[in-house]
Amino acid sequence: MSKDMWHDTPWNIAARQEHTGVLEKLLDWAKELQLKPEELRNEVFLSKDEDNKMVWHMAARQGNVEVLEKL
Repeated sequence: MSKDMWHDTPWNIAARQEHTGVLEKLLDWAKELQLKPEELRNEVFLSKDEDNKMVWHMAARQGNVEVLEKL
């Protein structure tokens, strides 16, 4: 999974900005690419940014239950 200079993935950015539509599209693409569950887990859900935060942390910090449900 590609990351920017702050080690953010598109998933991190979408969660931080509370873009549930973007998260849905990323999930659709992951399904189309037939990513294995381990790949999603390791590269998306457990990936950390430069502050050692995972996508879950960003969604929880925003208090956005809808984003957490998408994840």
